Amino acid sequence: MPKLAVFPKAFMQELCKTGTMKISEWIDLTVALKVDGLEWYAGFLEMADESSWPTFRKQVNDYGKVIPMLCCSPDFTHPDAAFREREIQKQHHWIKMAHSLGASYCRVLSGQRRPELSMEEGIELAADCIERCLPYAQELGITLILENHYKDDFWEHPEFVQHMDVFCRLVERIDHPNFGVNYDPSNAFLAGEDPLELLYRVSHRVVTMHASDRYLNEGTIEDLRREEDNALGYAKRLSHGEIGKGLNDYDAIFTELKRVGFDGWISIEDGVDGMDQLKRSVTFLRQKMVQYWPDFT
Repeated sequence: MPKLAVFPKAFMQELCKTGTMKISEWIDLTVALKVDGLEWYAGFLEMADESSWPTFRKQVNDYGKVIPMLCCSPDFTHPDAAFREREIQKQHHWIKMAHSLGASYCRVLSGQRRPELSMEEGIELAADCIERCLPYAQELGITLILENHYKDDFWEHPEFVQHMDVFCRLVERIDHPNFGVNYDPSNAFLAGEDPLELLYRVSHRVVTMHASDRYLNEGTIEDLRREEDNALGYAKRLSHGEIGKGLNDYDAIFTELKRVGFDGWISIEDGVDGMDQLKRSVTFLRQKMVQYWPDFT
């Protein structure tokens, strides 16, 4: 049975850069939300102290919630082997962090889409690094989830596998029981692509999902495809907003996920316009989940 979590999308700078919000404050903000879990981010400033990990897990558990997923951003496409080795060690550290938090899933990415990399080179580098992380993940009972990502907040270049064909090639390359897909429909729009087309291609590998929504500020999707291909920076025609009122077709998404027997976590990336917006998004998704999974409570 799928479960619902939230991610502190609106508070990343405060939690990861300025320190003006503490993790315990974010935990307290979620108490009133009807969700089962809190998705975590490895870059929270307070996570640098490893001894604090069990404390945060207990704080979340004390509210009757769990930490199901750890979001992190390895960069496996750097041409320097020593750099990639350090990124593999970081990913091992994050796998250990996920395990300590009680999470079952830990994100991986391919890395940055550096201009000098060919498609074959990038896929080879990313696949090799991910495959080297999988034995440790399996040992700790963690599933590594590859997201069709746009760009980490602190990266110069977009995700190497941002575009559908490249993403699918990397997914097909890695065959392991502790590897799956974290599907984010909104990120497909940022690539100028159809999120449903991507879902139909990878639905049998999807184990977790990020839920959000996007709005066109002006123009059409065709304009977006023309103008945003290979562009640095966020798509100017799109804005982030309340789930259920944007471009994503959640009926079509959940129909396909139900068809393939999806029973993983759906984590909400929303609330950029305040907690009331996040509450409305939670309500919308809960209603949809009951519609497609009647036993969901």
